[in-house]
Amino acid sequence: MSKQFASAADLDEKAVSFTQLSEHCWAYTAEGDPNTGVIISEDGVMVIDATATPVAAQALVKKIREVTDKPIRYVTLTHYHAVRVLGASGYREHGLEQVIASQDTWNLIVERGQQDMDSEIGRFPRLFQAVESVPGLTWPTLTFQKEMRLMMGGLEVQIMQLGLGHTKGDTVVWVPQEEVLFSGDLVECDAACYTGDAYLSDWPQTLDNISALNAKKLVPGRGPALETPQQVAEGLAYTRAFVTTLYESAQRAVADKLDLKAAMALTREAMDPQFGQVFIYEHCLPFDVTRAYDEASGIRDPQIWTAERDQQMWHSLQ
Repeated sequence: MSKQFASAADLDEKAVSFTQLSEHCWAYTAEGDPNTGVIISEDGVMVIDATATPVAAQALVKKIREVTDKPIRYVTLTHYHAVRVLGASGYREHGLEQVIASQDTWNLIVERGQQDMDSEIGRFPRLFQAVESVPGLTWPTLTFQKEMRLMMGGLEVQIMQLGLGHTKGDTVVWVPQEEVLFSGDLVECDAACYTGDAYLSDWPQTLDNISALNAKKLVPGRGPALETPQQVAEGLAYTRAFVTTLYESAQRAVADKLDLKAAMALTREAMDPQFGQVFIYEHCLPFDVTRAYDEASGIRDPQIWTAERDQQMWHSLQ
């Protein structure tokens, strides 16, 4: 591996898809880049995850305006990571009224939002093009605990925390009338799970809770939209295999008293054959192994990633 983050070499623009999943639900996807969900109702639009910068948000706004001229009233954040939230200010001129997030996500922004912003901008140069357009941290204007329900015209939208996984604040958006779920990074498809802020021992139960919704269609955090119940089941199984293989590898490494670099080698033996070719795998794996090793060692809550810690970790694992 190189001495730079694997994502530093990822400079090619991705092909964007804007796919209608149901009468009101759309998926904005781009070959393994972070996905965004869109709900278009009689009285306005909700964007689920805001993109990395206000400039990047305008590309999504352009797609939305091909379908509707209704105001973009809501931005819902599935979690606090900068690549998902820093574009929120780009919707202000299009009717934005509320930025919605869980109270746990708010708390994470208070605790580590600035450090995450600084570290992610360093990790993903292509996604943070025009980073100078970011006015600062994105702060929710409306928070909830566990669940809130919103009526968008005649359409019910449920915004819920179904358990810990990718972060402490993970939120899904469920449209029960159309059986469409926007999962954020709790579910991935053909992409690595980033687990640097994860609760790996909790994540499988959260996937069970998601499965119990019986979604017919699902927009994962990365990868293509899942457009049939079979594809949804496959996406859930893929995510479960990734996080459990990772955590079991870390548990073995800790039990055998291996250091972090040896834990990385052990994890690669288990994971490379199945996951080595998926989107952002090489970028995520050092962060993933570090967090899994910490959790297996008894560190319950993820340590804060700073730009300095990113570099130290990356170099130590080369």
